[in-house]
Amino acid sequence: MGVGSTEPVPKQLNAVGRHVALIGFMGAGKTTIAPELAAALDRKAVELDEVVAQHVGDIGTAFATKGEAFFRVQEARRAVDVLERRSSLVVSLGGGAVTSPSVRSALSDAFTVLLDVDAATAWARVGGTRPLAQEEQRFRALHAERLPVYRSTADAVVESGDLDGVVLAAAGVRHELGALKRLGELVPGDGAVALVADTTVLGIYGSAAQQALGDRLTSVHELPSGERAKQLSVVEQLWSELTLDRTGTVVALGGGALTDTAGFAAAAYLRRIAWVSVPTTLVGQVDAGIGGKTAIDTAQGKNLVGAFHWPARVVIDEALLETLPERERRQGQAELIKTELLAGRPLDVRSAAAYKSALCVRDPHDRGPRNWLNLGHTFAHGLEAAADFDLPHGEAVALGLLAALRLSGRDPKPVVDVLDPQPVRVDRDRAWAALLRDKKRTGDEINLVLVGDEGPYVEARPADEVRAALDTLIRD
Repeated sequence: MGVGSTEPVPKQLNAVGRHVALIGFMGAGKTTIAPELAAALDRKAVELDEVVAQHVGDIGTAFATKGEAFFRVQEARRAVDVLERRSSLVVSLGGGAVTSPSVRSALSDAFTVLLDVDAATAWARVGGTRPLAQEEQRFRALHAERLPVYRSTADAVVESGDLDGVVLAAAGVRHELGALKRLGELVPGDGAVALVADTTVLGIYGSAAQQALGDRLTSVHELPSGERAKQLSVVEQLWSELTLDRTGTVVALGGGALTDTAGFAAAAYLRRIAWVSVPTTLVGQVDAGIGGKTAIDTAQGKNLVGAFHWPARVVIDEALLETLPERERRQGQAELIKTELLAGRPLDVRSAAAYKSALCVRDPHDRGPRNWLNLGHTFAHGLEAAADFDLPHGEAVALGLLAALRLSGRDPKPVVDVLDPQPVRVDRDRAWAALLRDKKRTGDEINLVLVGDEGPYVEARPADEVRAALDTLIRD
């Protein structure tokens, strides 16, 4: 399976298990966005200026009486102390904190996001209210002086005020129209790349992807389209073809089945190499391509063999959806509606991707709130397995959402109006057996994700009640 190497897998560009540090000039909105981001990621927010003030008193007075040099020393000490804490935090740093070498060094272990703001906007927001914002010309000069330091320190740059943008960056997701053309720049590292795509996508976008990857591309691998890719025999064939060493990267270009398969292959090949997810379907862009859950199917059920392997980057290019057939688009609509039900508000592709990204950063190994993303999927996976995986995933999810909403005592109108899912003809006993394998029982009850007035929750329901709900999705 290729030539081994002692080189480590490239550092992943995400905030999983790491602090998120917000940097930027005065008026960038760090103080505003920090608590919002902390709530999304279920972390504590720390405002560095408040920590410093506990030691020096009022910051304006400290500047006036003891000078900026004194303040920077105190600021650097407190910043390093905060960044050395073990629990993952959202840390909002003052505009000048990154000018201290010790702070920049401490930030190397955090995921650092620059909130970008132009000088005119920053002045309009804070002019005259800060010690270093008293004279506009000097303020603009200081902005120009610090900007290169901010950019060289940051792992990601996001426009000021863009909460979804910060969440996506924290998950290693790049959402950009036309991003396929820049794929070579967006794949982290400088090692060799293997492009893995399904038959359909390779015919449409394969040439553009290969051109974008340039000299780094060493091999191209074609997998079957759809659920047929998620078989052990397909993965074994891919492993036999790969020649990457541990500095290499698998680039997965395709729908959810393709990214599931290629991600799982990367997780096991040479005991884990990096991979990049480039979802080309609506299902993939709002759900399957994000968060690092990779898997293949077995005869007993869907996604029963897999691994958690977070992508080095996820590249979401909505231009790739332009060639999506209507049936595939409707499948993606099922996942989008699911996410809207969870979020309790309308979403577009970007905001749906951000919602899932936040849950995945918050719970990367699916041991808590990430379970919410299984809304409707317990039923869907049972139906898919009973149909020998000939039932499209999105159509199964739409049916599963009907059952979940009914069990939640909620109106299924949001699903019915858009998708109008109809019962399918599958073996009832096979579907039930597959459902039981998909989610563990608690005694004689089955854990389901449901939706209430306060949002999603997990609840154990009696097996006979769940079986009855499943039966309503099946026709004779």
